[in-house]
Amino acid sequence: MTEDNNTQKQYVYEKKRASSHGGSGIAGAAYFMAFIGAAVYWIQQAPTAGAGFIAFLKAIVWPAFLIYDLLQFIGM
Repeated sequence: MTEDNNTQKQYVYEKKRASSHGGSGIAGAAYFMAFIGAAVYWIQQAPTAGAGFIAFLKAIVWPAFLIYDLLQFIGM
């Protein structure tokens, strides 16, 4: 009887765990597309290979710059 309870609890746990990440796919895809766009933009602006590397790093963290400027704009 204990084995049946453990099996049932494991099934319920796995079902809850599988359904807890249902809505994150589209946000990840949107962020990835925005990253690609930012990388292309920043790398096209870079005159040297070193600046291209810095441009790639900027493309990774561009959302932080966006949120900082937005919060600064609204006065927070």
